[in-house]
Amino acid sequence: MSETNFKERVFSGIQPSGNLTLGNYLGAVKRFVEMQNSGIETIYCMVDLHAITVWQDPIALKTQTRELAAAYIACGLDPNKSILFNQSQVSAHAELGWILSCVTRLGWMNRMTQFKDKAGKNAEKMSLGLYAYPALMAADILAYQATHVPVGEDQKQHVELTRDIAAKFNHDYGLELFPLPEPIIEGAATRVMSLRDGSKKMSKSDPSDKSRINMTDNADTIASKIRKAKTDPDSLPSEPKGLENRPEARNLVNIYAALSDSSVSDVLKEFGGQQFGTFKPILAELAVNHLAPISSEMARLMDDPVEIDRLLNDGAMRADAIAAPILKKVKNAVGMIV
Repeated sequence: MSETNFKERVFSGIQPSGNLTLGNYLGAVKRFVEMQNSGIETIYCMVDLHAITVWQDPIALKTQTRELAAAYIACGLDPNKSILFNQSQVSAHAELGWILSCVTRLGWMNRMTQFKDKAGKNAEKMSLGLYAYPALMAADILAYQATHVPVGEDQKQHVELTRDIAAKFNHDYGLELFPLPEPIIEGAATRVMSLRDGSKKMSKSDPSDKSRINMTDNADTIASKIRKAKTDPDSLPSEPKGLENRPEARNLVNIYAALSDSSVSDVLKEFGGQQFGTFKPILAELAVNHLAPISSEMARLMDDPVEIDRLLNDGAMRADAIAAPILKKVKNAVGMIV
C-alpha cells in the first residue's frame, strides 16, 4: 500500500487561551490568510485539547475559543475558502494522538524544549498532557496528511518531531501513509518580541500588558503601547547589519516591515538616520490603521456567538470528512478492526 502522491495541504492551529497578540497575528494568522489564496487546501483550528494541558476555566475556554475564531475571520480568513474548526469537535485528533504516542520514543519527548520552558522546576507537578502534547500536535497535522505547516520559529522543533513520528510509523508498518510535513517559516516578523524587552518573545502570559499588543486593543491603546515601547538612544541604521545587538530596535523595524508587507532593508532605507521619536509615531499610525479594523470586526462577530458556533460546526464536519478515512487507514494498518 502506498500513499506517495500526497495532495498539498496546509494545517496549523492556535491555542484558544485568550489574549491573541500582535505576535500571533504576524507570526501566524496573517500568513494563514495569505496561504488560503495560494491554491493549496488550508485547514486551521482552535486547538482546545492543547489548551487544557494546563488548567482552563471551562466558561472562559468556550469564550476564548469563539474569540479566536472571531479573530481568524476578522483577520481575513474566509470559512468558505479554508476549513476552520474547533479541534475537540473532530475525534480523529485524540484517537490518532494516542496511536502516535505509542510510536513516539521517550527520548524524543525528553528533547522537546517547550515542556522544560513551561514546567521549569515544577515538572513533577505538571500534567502528563503538557509533557505528551507534541504527539497530539503530530496527530493534528498527520490526521489530514498535511504537507505544509506554517509555524513560528519556536515551533519548528514540533514539526521536526512530527516528521520523525511519520517516518517511524511508515517504516514500522511498511507503508507510506503519512507525508513528512515541511515547516513554513517566513516573513519579517515570524518571532515578534516584547515591547518592554526585545530579548523575550511577545507573550499573552507576560504579567505586563504593556509588553504586547492584544488584537482586542482599541486604536488609542495600540498607539500608546507603541509610543511607550522600549528603545535605545541611537538613531535607526541604514542597513540590517546595524540592528545587531539592538533587540528593541530590530523588533520595531520587523513589526513595521511585516505590517507594511516590505523588507527590513526597505524600511531602513526609508527611515535610516532617524530617531525613534520620529519613527514610533509613524509605526503607531501604521499599526492602528492595520489592526483597529480587525479589533472592531472581532467585537462585532463576538456579538453573535450562535453564528460563530454554526461556522465551527460546519468546519468540523468538513475536517472530519478528510480525517476519518485517514484514521481508518491508520487503524487498519495497526491491526485494529474497523
